[in-house]
Amino acid sequence: MPAPVSQPRTLYDKIWDDHVIDIDENGQALIYIDRRTAGRPVRRPDCTLATVDHNIPTASRKNFTTVEDFVSQPESRAQCTTLEENVKAFGVTYFGMKDRRQGIVHVIGPEQGFTLPGITCVCGDSHTSTHGAFGALAFGIGTSEVEHVLATQTLLQRKAKNMRITVEGKLNEGVTSKDVILHIIGKIGTAGGTGCVIEYAGSVIRGFSMEARMSMCNMSIEGGARAGMIAPDDITFDYLRGRPLAPKGEVWDRAEAYWRTLKTDEGAKFDMR
Repeated sequence: MPAPVSQPRTLYDKIWDDHVIDIDENGQALIYIDRRTAGRPVRRPDCTLATVDHNIPTASRKNFTTVEDFVSQPESRAQCTTLEENVKAFGVTYFGMKDRRQGIVHVIGPEQGFTLPGITCVCGDSHTSTHGAFGALAFGIGTSEVEHVLATQTLLQRKAKNMRITVEGKLNEGVTSKDVILHIIGKIGTAGGTGCVIEYAGSVIRGFSMEARMSMCNMSIEGGARAGMIAPDDITFDYLRGRPLAPKGEVWDRAEAYWRTLKTDEGAKFDMR
């Protein structure tokens, strides 16, 4: 149930509230999922993107003919061929081995403008938290959860705790976002973010490029967190504008107006700082 308008909310609270369909007596919520990647019976093919990445070899594709011939490892080959069959059967957008857009799923989502602020995004990979750099609530899910999302476009979840990590100041030359997140993990420990969604804030974070922010959110998992998030801003909008799958024209204008509301309110409560 959405929080009262007058109550200050965090970035995570806002996106969570916008996607809750129902909450049971035990506090477990059914949330709507905007984006996912897989290839099974699909309720919303238009919201689903499938690609092959972790199971394919890094060898040259110069003489590529078929997945069966190219992928030698039996388990990986079976997963890739099954995916190809499923996307054909259910009309899912697919970036396959011959598609120049094919790549690591955490890169192609942002690259294509499929990842947008304010959405919920799930994938069968723990580092789906990468997409949180765009102000999305993004996290990895298991096989049975993937099946549930594909069939229903929803997912049962218990709301995580709010955690905020603020990084202020100026970084020394040569210090990158990877160094920053490794330092954070060193401070909080590999279980420091357990049960939490971490929002990264502060002047250092605001000064990072989208690629740097993606590195931060990607490694939230190494700190034990469910997801990492960064509020969208002009850097985010400039990155997304004109991307193939991003909104265009008047739709973009309406979307950007909403995205600009996706920031933690003054006085919002965090469980951990």
